[in-house]
Amino acid sequence: MLIDTHAHLDDERFAEDFEQVCKRIQDANIKKVINVGYDIKSSERSLKLAEKYNWIQCAVGYHPHNAKDADEDGLQKLRQWASRPEVVAIGEIGLDYYYDNSPRDLQREVFRRQISLAKEVQLPIIIHCRDAVQELYDILVEEGAEQVGGIMHCYSGSYEMAKRFIDLKFFISLAGPVTFKNSKSVKDVARNIPLEYLLIETDSPYLTPEPYRGKRNEPTYVRYVAETIAQLREIDISDLAKATSDNTLKALPKLCI
Repeated sequence: MLIDTHAHLDDERFAEDFEQVCKRIQDANIKKVINVGYDIKSSERSLKLAEKYNWIQCAVGYHPHNAKDADEDGLQKLRQWASRPEVVAIGEIGLDYYYDNSPRDLQREVFRRQISLAKEVQLPIIIHCRDAVQELYDILVEEGAEQVGGIMHCYSGSYEMAKRFIDLKFFISLAGPVTFKNSKSVKDVARNIPLEYLLIETDSPYLTPEPYRGKRNEPTYVRYVAETIAQLREIDISDLAKATSDNTLKALPKLCI
């Protein structure tokens, strides 16, 4: 059994063959997919998918790219949706200083507000971080994010920093880049972090793993992430699958299998 802890099946790139993608997911024994929102519209689409398909649950939130669009009405919607059984986390939220699609001060403000919301509704958070790792870590500490914990999505930082996030009760989720030849830092994390804090994901339709790199990603390909990590750790893939599935249930307590 495998769980894809992060996907965007509501993306328009799945529009033409969505049902075929769903069938492949079921045939591949992917027991659960977490569909993750990045603004109000995508969060609502994610919730509707989770209502329709019992193997999908979702997260709702404002991605740092979309922090500029966050307003009181939107945050109130997130608060209301948080009580729904389909919603297992607030996310994806965080900081992105690579693209700077939203002003950095606004990214920080919206990030802090969503951490506060997560603490209020007692849901874990799913974190996006790019080129902002120290500042993001500092905000997590300042805001008491360890009270809810969560997931470091598509983690690309160092092993040393991963240990610090684990100390804040965050799980480390690895995606397609762990299969890339030159991803030395991610492979180091995959080999060495405690197995009980490791998760797997695809971030579909992005970050497609080898051997399909360059094509559209889909949750079925989470198997290649799992196989690569199992090889790096020199364990059987069935043991890796069980561990990461068990870990997902700990990271997302509302998840239903």
